[in-house]
Order: sequence, then C-alpha cells, then structure tokens
Amino acid sequence: MTDVVALAAELLAIESTTGREGRAVEFASRWLVSRGWNVTVQEVSPGRGNVWASRGLGAVTLSTHLDTVPPYIPPTLAGDQHAGTLRGRGASDAKGIAAAMLVAADQLVQSGEERVDLLFVIGEEKGSDGARAANHLPATSAFLVNGEPTESKLASGCKGSQRVMVRIRGREAHSAYPHLGQSAIEPMLDLLRQLRPIDWPRDPVLGDTTYNVGVLHAGTEANVVPGFAEAEVMFRLVGDPEPVRALIEEWAEGKAEIEWGSFIPAQRFHVIPGFDVVPVAYTSDIPLLSRWGTPLLFGPGSIHVAHTTEEQVSVAELRASVDAYVRIVRALLA
Repeated sequence: MTDVVALAAELLAIESTTGREGRAVEFASRWLVSRGWNVTVQEVSPGRGNVWASRGLGAVTLSTHLDTVPPYIPPTLAGDQHAGTLRGRGASDAKGIAAAMLVAADQLVQSGEERVDLLFVIGEEKGSDGARAANHLPATSAFLVNGEPTESKLASGCKGSQRVMVRIRGREAHSAYPHLGQSAIEPMLDLLRQLRPIDWPRDPVLGDTTYNVGVLHAGTEANVVPGFAEAEVMFRLVGDPEPVRALIEEWAEGKAEIEWGSFIPAQRFHVIPGFDVVPVAYTSDIPLLSRWGTPLLFGPGSIHVAHTTEEQVSVAELRASVDAYVRIVRALLA
C-alpha cells in the first residue's frame, strides 16, 4: 500500500486518541518493516511507544505524531481519490501527514536515497510524553522536518505556550444566607475579565500574545455558595516568557493563587527557497526534539479544522505533499 490516500484512510480507521496509540504504532511499524526499514519501537508507557525507522545514518528526519484528540471520527472520502476530500479524526492533524511522510520516504529509498529517517511519536496532544522520550534516542539527523497542518507552507516560526492554573478560595454557605459565605466564582469572573486590558507583548513576525480561558471548575450546587473556583488559562507566547509571567503575577497578586503548568518556548524555523512561508500560532513537538537537528515545520491541511468535527484534508493537497516532502529532503541533503 503506497497510495497516500489509501494509506491515510487506513491510519484514520485506527482509533488512536492520546493514551490509546498502540494499534497505530503497530500498523506503522509493520508497514515499515515490510519495506525493509530498521524499526525501533521505544516504549513510553505500557502498550504505547514511539516509532523510529532508519536505513542507516539518517541526515534528515521526517517526524509527526500518531495520536489524536477525542472523539474518534471514522474516515470518509467525499468525491474521488484525486479531487475529493478525506474527512475524519487525524485527516489533517496528523495522520494524513504521517501517511505522506511514509510514502515520501519510501519514494526516496526506491530512488536510491537512504539518508532519511522517520520518527512517529505519541502523546503530542496531551503533554508530549512521546517527544520527551524520543529526545533520548541516539539521533543522527542534521535536520528535523516536523509535520503539522501548515496549509503546505513552510512555517517561519511558531508561538510558544504557557499553561496557568488560577485558583480562588471562598467560604461555603447555604444560598439562602449568602452573607454567611464568600463566593469564589464572582471574584474569579471579575479577575478573568481583567485579563482583557493588559498590554501583552507583541512580536513583528509572530504577532500578539494571546490567551484562552479554556477550563473552569467551580461550585457544587446552585443552592450552595461556592467555596472554590479554578480556571485553566493557556497563553500563546511570541518571545521571552518572563515579561508575560511578570504580568500574570501582577494580575493575580492578592486575588488568586497561581500554579505554572507546561511551558513551550516560541520558535524560529529553517526555511528553503521554492516554498511559501508563513508564521503559525500553535505549538508543536519541535522544542522537545532538540537532538534531532535544525527544525522545519511543514504539512498539508489546515489547523483551522483540526480538533473539530469537520477535520479534513484535500486529496489533491495530500497527494502534492508527498512530492513536497521529497523536495524538502533533497534540498536539505544538497
């Protein structure tokens, strides 16, 4: 099976939300072994592992992730295999990309070029435990081509991220006598609104620092004054994280407890002639794979449909991405 659309559909048919990647790992490993690759499965946790495939000393590594966000959405093909649309969980993020990398690497080998490796990691959508483990492998590549949906453009850079847990403690009471308690929700709502007017850092390439209040936990019942409120906020960073952290500490001082969560720095990427170039706002595993070489970021599909029920990729773009990965590898080897 070397048709990229058929291969992508096979991968999409395997449910591999984060933590359940085992069958996708096995599928990719068997596909590679059957074509003569040297395959190492690096166990990250029981039943889950990274796939590293090589033909010798790889100078360029093609890499993406095999896990997806929930819920699982089975694949469907709208239209035909040349002008249609492949839909389903992972179509753009990132099993379609994995299929394109597999076929591109196979084409390179068939033409006599064996200085290419493949690295498929797990856990990217939730903590990146796969990439953290993969950075301990004895990589030999000078360049890492990471795959995320960039609309088939080379990314010049990407924003970083900083998760923050915000907690406010109140005092519970019967809701008929609210003066006997102290609500934790109302001051939390007031505090979150105060994020809007803050003058966050800006970068001429990556744009504005942004934030998203993604999760709220508070209260127990409508007839109980809430004694605890917690918010999880994700900041998208465009440079040095310290000015953002200082602004967050100033914002929360005397009003809430804060706990710093996962952090990924903003990145600048290598680009090559012949491709459109654009910055992206999302993060990737690249900062956690520092031993794998100078990074590039490229992939078919749009981030705007990733993580949604409308996740899809154009068949034409998916097919074109195979040639694009071949061109990128050859340019880097040259």
